Amino acid sequence: MMLDNSKSLFDRAKKILPSGVNSPVRYYYPYPFFAVSGKGSTMLTADHDRYVDYCMGYGSLLLGHSYSTVNEAVKSQIDHGSLFCVPTEAEVQLAELISKAVPCAEMVRIVNNGVEATTNAIRLARAFTKKKKIIKFDGCYHGAHEYVLPNLGSNGDISEGILNEVYSQTLVLPYNDSEKLEQVIKQDDDIGCVIVEPVAANMGLVLPEKQYLNEIRRITRQNDIVLIFDEVVTGFRLALGGAGEFFGIKPDLATYAKAMGNGFSIAAIAGKKEIMEQLSPSGKVYQASTYAGNPACVSASIATIKVLNDAKNDIYPRIAKTCDRIVCGIRDALRNFKLDYVINNIGSMYQLFFTDKNVKNAVTAGKSDPVLFRKLYDELLKRGVFIPPSRLETCFVSYSHSEEDSDKTVESYFESLRKLKESL
Repeated sequence: MMLDNSKSLFDRAKKILPSGVNSPVRYYYPYPFFAVSGKGSTMLTADHDRYVDYCMGYGSLLLGHSYSTVNEAVKSQIDHGSLFCVPTEAEVQLAELISKAVPCAEMVRIVNNGVEATTNAIRLARAFTKKKKIIKFDGCYHGAHEYVLPNLGSNGDISEGILNEVYSQTLVLPYNDSEKLEQVIKQDDDIGCVIVEPVAANMGLVLPEKQYLNEIRRITRQNDIVLIFDEVVTGFRLALGGAGEFFGIKPDLATYAKAMGNGFSIAAIAGKKEIMEQLSPSGKVYQASTYAGNPACVSASIATIKVLNDAKNDIYPRIAKTCDRIVCGIRDALRNFKLDYVINNIGSMYQLFFTDKNVKNAVTAGKSDPVLFRKLYDELLKRGVFIPPSRLETCFVSYSHSEEDSDKTVESYFESLRKLKESL
């Protein structure tokens, strides 16, 4: 691969952008490739390479790049205005669509992104319970804000610049361990909420063990603690009603973003009326934003949810089938080359870990071999397949991925794994 244009762009970027990027996950040594356009399941780079994309905006592009129905809705809205800062009927329509689709959504507030959604969901929970502490789980990611950055990811790092007084109120527990959760809650009566990714997609892909989510629901309900499902990744992706529908569990609050707008910046907090009514101006929990309910993004979300609703009996089975096809092909290749591995997958998500241990939490995910994964990433890129460049991220399949894409992907994994085996 000759990435001359990307190298030149990165050299420019480093002079004006910290580390040359606007988000740390976009950095890749020695430099990342730069995108120019995307269509369907593929991305075109500044170096004129085209990749089958399994990052898909880290899960945002459920329908695929530049999905025509969504783009047309946005273009139509832009002709009528991009920002009003007064209510619009479209905001009401979007909230109604979310409430109809999402089991817990008695009321909805539209915000801009996942960080806003989780920040304010936690604030709501604290106000409702009048308790200070929150519980999150090691490896679960809920946005880059003070409440939830302690023990970020699976490496245990804590961001500098956060006050001890803030993160001392956040308790970090192991994922998939309901006994530990119950033990801690019994010992501390100042816990206002538990926030969890129902399917953890930020330590690689880690699935909840059988009854784990039901146990969290039971424990929080018995102790009058607000349960927040962070569905920024799983919302509208696992099912139209997200993980709440998929697993048949109703949290008190839930947060949505990513697939909700198919690539446009929009998010939502949804939940019980008695909790949601605390939001200002009628309530005493202050939350505000100039861009909340941005007409273009609202139009994108309405179009996305309508497509998902109208074709849900085709879209979700088809994406899951494509994902299964890829995962089965990767497993066949791994068995052929006798490499230690675990593949976790659910619905339209999968991730490969180079380890011989069951991956069920951040500690076990962290034991996956980073060197082998780096080699795999490089080899796949040479063959026109782009996956997130970290073993602690997740691969996402979209509605736009075809059988031809999956066949090419399986073949690319086979050849890449063969190269890995030869290098050992």
